[in-house]
Amino acid sequence: MLKLELRPQASRWWTYGSPLLALAITVLIGVALFAALGKDPVRGLQLFFWEPVKSVYAFGELMVKATPLLLIALGLAVCFRSNVWNIGAEGQFVIGAVAAGGIALMADKTTGPWIVPAILMAGVLGGMFWAGITALLRDRFNANEILVSLMLVYVATLLLGYLVYGPWKDPMGYNFPQTKTFERVTQIPRLMQGSRLTIGLPIALAAAGALWVFLFRTRAGFAQQVGGLAPAAARYAGFSSRRALWTALLISGGAAGLAGALEVAGPIGQLTPFVPAGYGFAAIIVAFVGRLHPVGMVFSAILMSMFYIGGELAQSRLGLPKSLTGVFQGLLLFTLLACDTLIAYRVRWVGARASASSSAGAR
Repeated sequence: MLKLELRPQASRWWTYGSPLLALAITVLIGVALFAALGKDPVRGLQLFFWEPVKSVYAFGELMVKATPLLLIALGLAVCFRSNVWNIGAEGQFVIGAVAAGGIALMADKTTGPWIVPAILMAGVLGGMFWAGITALLRDRFNANEILVSLMLVYVATLLLGYLVYGPWKDPMGYNFPQTKTFERVTQIPRLMQGSRLTIGLPIALAAAGALWVFLFRTRAGFAQQVGGLAPAAARYAGFSSRRALWTALLISGGAAGLAGALEVAGPIGQLTPFVPAGYGFAAIIVAFVGRLHPVGMVFSAILMSMFYIGGELAQSRLGLPKSLTGVFQGLLLFTLLACDTLIAYRVRWVGARASASSSAGAR
């Protein structure tokens, strides 16, 4: 029989090998799932792992999905390393999009290109404001940040719905719940013609580099991580827990708000009820699969965007439900949690005689 045995110390190899094993198990379960649904497993895997990278345009669409996931995950990594559990990045993403959309709607034919930095800044400030509500309630009233941030997601979604169904609704939009299409001058510059990929990608990669410097090369980043790993030691060293709380949530909210601004002023081009795409929740998986490390999160964001695009292709080409995307995301998360057991434990094969002897000794 198999037995879990506690390791003397955590396995460094399995710290990085666990996500790879989790991905392999997810793929195997996916193959079984396609077969159970009567679909060709090879074709299914092709839709998820080959179609998103087979051409320049397809790769551009992959990066369009990966950009908001990476930005939000980077902000969440600061929170999670600081032991601050921000589960409401989706709401911060939505409010960032709303704030950016409000600035974009002010533009007209005479507006100059200065509007683009203003839109991005509005998105950052909107996300920081929404995350700041959670920080304030946690700081002043010791409210649970998990519940507060999560409930604020629904408030943000309802606020977006009120605006696009009400005062910001396009009067020429045939009664559809959406704002007017933003002026051309407000659009985030694209990296290449014929693709929806914008400068959001280099911004996200630059943010990953900045986060690496912050976490591993600055005193402030060290203080954030010490506060998460050992709060008592952080207090003894003179690090402020309040500062760590506010810093983590404001960085996380700002990153999510920036992702929202890049999304509505880039690929979407207007505000609609469909702005909440689940990026804020999927980015939690991205952060943990990437081991809360900037480099790891770059690759996990690409993997998660493959699941998004693969789910859409499976819906249109194989007739499978769109919820398949969520199935693969959930499988990856739960297999990762299971495989992480190998970091602290090793699996040993115990013979039947040894097992019987240990049982008899226990009696």
